[in-house]
Amino acid sequence: MSHHAAPDAVAAEAAEALRARLGVPRVDLALVLGSGWATAADGLGEPIAQCPLACLPGFTAPVVAGHGGVVRALRLPGGRVAALLTGRTHLYEGGGADAVAHGVRTAAAAGATRLVLTNGCGGLDPAWTPGTPVLIADHINLTGATPLRGAAFVDMTDAYSPALRALARGVDPGLHEGVYVQFAGPQYETPAEVRMAGILGGSLVGMSTALETIAAREAGMEVLGISLVTNAAAGLSGRPLSHADVIEAGRAAVPRLRALLAGLLEVL
Repeated sequence: MSHHAAPDAVAAEAAEALRARLGVPRVDLALVLGSGWATAADGLGEPIAQCPLACLPGFTAPVVAGHGGVVRALRLPGGRVAALLTGRTHLYEGGGADAVAHGVRTAAAAGATRLVLTNGCGGLDPAWTPGTPVLIADHINLTGATPLRGAAFVDMTDAYSPALRALARGVDPGLHEGVYVQFAGPQYETPAEVRMAGILGGSLVGMSTALETIAAREAGMEVLGISLVTNAAAGLSGRPLSHADVIEAGRAAVPRLRALLAGLLEVL
């Protein structure tokens, strides 16, 4: 199928290939595992099968160290199927918003009605030390991009499901909430941009998730967003940002993230 085919058609083709490769009739729940989260998901659930994302129509291999590129199917309590996507496409890779939304649209086309989006991000609240997971209550999309086309008027009032956030707090009562501000990247935000995000009401800054959430809401999925604060946002810690620090913070947080994901797989 041509690269310029309608996004929903490519997603339907990818969903068919996904179900065939994983040997499942449908997917019920999808999780996108961002920076720092993939290790925490290792060994969760009862594995069914896995395949490289790049084998499926419309996906490309990941470009960032620390980002996987595999989809794994797990059997959940009650016989439901979860698809774990380790790795995502970012806007800064240059493929446009449709490429960013393709994983989400494929999960929806495969039957998923609930979506868990995770990421690693910078935090504006000094109480959130590196390694703290924070529920996303809302987002601000500063990328200037959208995966929607034409007059697709999608309501974003409760983009991040209050019901799913309540379930997550049932699993981990210590979870705080924040507003995620998506920048286009790939450069980290400047201290002035971080101050701007704070003035606008943001408390988490990063380069993913908002565009995926828009596509998920268009597809009718309920979304739970969880950020792992991997570093204090630029200008708040007095030290430069590095991708290595992001990876290390994720490693240290693994026990809490694993318990959170395991609990979520039981209740979602």
